[in-house]
Amino acid sequence: MRGRPLFELICVLKNWGYMLEKIGIIGGSGIYDMTDLVNKRWEKIKSPFGEPSSELLFGELNGEEIVFLPRHGRGHKIPPTEINFHANIDAMKRVGVTDIISISAVGSLREDLSPGMFVIVDQFIDRTFARNKSFFGTGLVAHVSMAQPVCRRLSNHIEAAAGAANIPIVRGGVYLAMEGPQFSSLAESNLYRTWGCDVIGMTGMPEAKLAREAELCYATLAMVTDYDCWHAGHEDVTIDMIVKVLAENADKAKRLMQHTLPRVYGDPMRAACSCHSALEHAIITDPSVRDLGMIEKLEAVAGRVLKSGLQ
Repeated sequence: MRGRPLFELICVLKNWGYMLEKIGIIGGSGIYDMTDLVNKRWEKIKSPFGEPSSELLFGELNGEEIVFLPRHGRGHKIPPTEINFHANIDAMKRVGVTDIISISAVGSLREDLSPGMFVIVDQFIDRTFARNKSFFGTGLVAHVSMAQPVCRRLSNHIEAAAGAANIPIVRGGVYLAMEGPQFSSLAESNLYRTWGCDVIGMTGMPEAKLAREAELCYATLAMVTDYDCWHAGHEDVTIDMIVKVLAENADKAKRLMQHTLPRVYGDPMRAACSCHSALEHAIITDPSVRDLGMIEKLEAVAGRVLKSGLQ
């Protein structure tokens, strides 16, 4: 297991101005492994926020190290409402991940977004209500901007990669994050359509918010598995329906990642991306009254600003 010495080395190098570039992929329903990686190894990473969904899968693609995490655990054993999003993001940051691509199964709220399509999400509406949505709290308060909740640079690379791989994709969409684990009622589905939402899922939040607080570049690749129950011409959503489409889409998603990752690693603007400085002016608690326990707990997430005197 990667221990504290490596984490401390990562922190020192970042404080010196080095950006140790590493891409993380969080796989949603239907994607529990990255079969095309070489030199693969599963490693358990400890987090002060508890247990991540799974061990992390380390491997290489075209000579570059990738870190993969199955959001629901291997075999899909964790429901959306019980995912430890805090531990997942903390673990990714702890091993040096700088960029996260989230792959998520979603329902469609638009006629033209049919099952099997891919959408690069650019906005969220958070309707979850039973989840802690911040790394910060009493004793250490921070307010990051979520006006643009995903990294435009990462989204650009995914879009370009889809064109190169000849995989149809829609750029831009509003993701309605619902609590779950039940699917929508017809009234809810129709309401979300009037709000201008495009897709609906159960795991986009608070994952995107926590990634922003951890100063990680983050983008969401949504895989449409079904029309939500608003669509009178289609059956109500069933697990069998979703699993069938997921199986068809999983290989496409992995192929899309093969084309995306080299573009991200070859991007000279990665280190300068504003996502990596999201906490620069976000922490409002006066240093004299900050909770020391929280500071220690946030060493991976916010150590760059807390230990450097920037906040």
